[in-house]
Amino acid sequence: MHSRLRKIFSLQYFFLHHTFYIILSTLFFILNSCKPDLKNPEPTAGDADFNKFIAVGGNYLSGYQNGALFEKGQKNSLPALLAKQFQLVGGTAFNQPLMPDEDGLGLNSKKHESKFVQASMLGYKTDCKGETALKPIKDTLAYNQASIYLQSIAGNSFQNLSVPYAKISQLFDVNLSSPYSPVTNPNPFYQRFASNSGASTITNDAVAQQASFFALYTGMEDIYEYARFGGKNQNITSSGLFNLYIDSLIERLTANGAKGVIATIPDLNTLPFFTTVPYNALELTQNKADSLNQLTGFLFNFQEGKNGFVIEYPNGSGNYRKLGPGEFILLTVPLDSVKCDFLGAFTPMPDLYVIDSTEIQIIQNAITAYNTIITQKAQQYSLALVDVNQFFRKVKSGIKYNGADFNSTFVSGGFFSLDGFHPNQKGYAIMADEFIKAINLKYNATIPYTNCDDCDGIIFP
Repeated sequence: MHSRLRKIFSLQYFFLHHTFYIILSTLFFILNSCKPDLKNPEPTAGDADFNKFIAVGGNYLSGYQNGALFEKGQKNSLPALLAKQFQLVGGTAFNQPLMPDEDGLGLNSKKHESKFVQASMLGYKTDCKGETALKPIKDTLAYNQASIYLQSIAGNSFQNLSVPYAKISQLFDVNLSSPYSPVTNPNPFYQRFASNSGASTITNDAVAQQASFFALYTGMEDIYEYARFGGKNQNITSSGLFNLYIDSLIERLTANGAKGVIATIPDLNTLPFFTTVPYNALELTQNKADSLNQLTGFLFNFQEGKNGFVIEYPNGSGNYRKLGPGEFILLTVPLDSVKCDFLGAFTPMPDLYVIDSTEIQIIQNAITAYNTIITQKAQQYSLALVDVNQFFRKVKSGIKYNGADFNSTFVSGGFFSLDGFHPNQKGYAIMADEFIKAINLKYNATIPYTNCDDCDGIIFP
């Protein structure tokens, strides 16, 4: 009898305990399924509205890379990558004035060769000494061959209003919308998609979009147009004028309550266009050093090994000196002339390929002043701020992105394109994440980071 009761009570205990365990497990599952995923939060727009997104600026927002503007580069431009992520939080399709092919159109910095070039690619090239190596190769394009890239595109609703090489004053200039002309309008990029040729401005077209959110990145062209040509026949827009222009532009873009993001300008020392060729890359044997000393009257004390290139200083003065530490030779320097014709030794290096200490100070002062203004405008208009200047310093030291290493070393670093000045598509994707970080922080948003499997890095043959 007692044995039977014990069995009954044991069975009852088992069923009650098992039922209680099931209830607890169910409750635990329900409660945990309601908890937010802290590693992958639900995408939200926060305090911003991404329904209508536009981009206004110059080279970096246009997608310019490898020395040209071309279709895939535009499709994977920084704002296009941002727009794709914005679509997860209420954004819409992003309309761009796409180039007709992958060769694209670029402005040739060596204007004596041609007006235009097409996108550079890596290829094998033999130098004046008969040595063959992988190098960026660009195809020049004559004006009469460029008509396909200069044709106007129908439609007045392009959201990427970023124009390569457009200085901030040109964002307000009707001349930029005129048909291309080497004299009256040497910039061919805006006239392709201007709403009213010869009458519209980038600013007016941008304001007409009635955007709810914008990315603005301007000022680089004003400074780096000077730097990319060694200061030759170039001027930097004064900080006072830059302040007036950017304030007017932001005031108009935010007039209807739009929010946005702006970015600082990177330092000269972080761009391989300026840092790849060492100032003392003139390597001489003892015999060559002795010969040059004889030919130049021992003016420069050439020695065996590395020597600073010789420049005319100040430019046009008839006085010469060697370059010193911290001064720059530009990536556009004709290396065959350096290797075989003693350019920068027997013949002084032209100012077009050199940034000397005086010019460096002018450039750095302008960057500091512009970045102070940009930071102030972000505070004044309550905009998200991306410190690209600081970020590019990190890139120079080396960063990891999706498990891969990137740095600013020309070609092998993986971040910059073959022109040494603009990022490649992977570089722009990394930059896009920096923009998203700043936007999320400023507007309490949770926009996911980019995942651009289609973005090209450096393509090897």
